Amino acid sequence: MKPFQNVTSIITPLDKVNVDTDQIIPKQFLKLVQKSGFGKFLFFNWRYDENENMKSDFVLNDSKYDGSKILVVGDNFGCGSSREHAVWALDDYGFSVIISSSFADIFFSNCFKNGLLPISLESKIVEKLLQETNVIEIDLENQIIKTPSEDIFFEINSHKKKILLEGLDDIAQTFQFEDKISEFEEKSTVPSVL
Repeated sequence: MKPFQNVTSIITPLDKVNVDTDQIIPKQFLKLVQKSGFGKFLFFNWRYDENENMKSDFVLNDSKYDGSKILVVGDNFGCGSSREHAVWALDDYGFSVIISSSFADIFFSNCFKNGLLPISLESKIVEKLLQETNVIEIDLENQIIKTPSEDIFFEINSHKKKILLEGLDDIAQTFQFEDKISEFEEKSTVPSVL
C-alpha cells in the first residue's frame, strides 16, 4: 500500500443515499481476485445502458470530473454486502477520498485496509460540498479539508491515520513486530523429545 499524500482535486458529486456495494460494483464483475481491473465496472448500472453505451446524464460520464480523486456522496455509503471489491473498484477508478455523512461499518473498515480515506462529516457540510463541486484539498496529516470558502476539520482514528500516512496494510503492520514475534516464538518453543 502506498503512503497517503495530500489530495487536491475537483469533487465528483454523487447525490445519492444508501448506495450499496452492488450499486458500486455489480455481482457479475466479482470473478477477479486481484485488486486491479475493477474501475471500469464502478457504478456500472448507472454509467451504462442495457447496450453498454455510456449514459450522458451520469456524473462519472461528465468529462468535467475526469481525473477526480474525491467522491462526495450521500448518507449510508457502502451498505449492503461486505464485498471488498467495492473499495477496489473505487480505488482502481482513481478515487483516493470518499466523503459522506455516514458509511457502512465493513465498507468503512475496508477503505482503510486498501489505502482509501473515508471522511465522515455532518450532513449539512456534505450537502454544501455536493452543491459547490469545487477543487478542494485533503490534508490528512492536519485533518483539514481546504475549500475555496473555508477549512473543514475532520475526525479520524489516530491508528487509522497512521496506517494511511505510512502506507501500512495488515501484513506490513504485522512485520513491524517481527522482532517481538521471533522473541516470543523462541521463548515458547516446545523442547524436542528426540
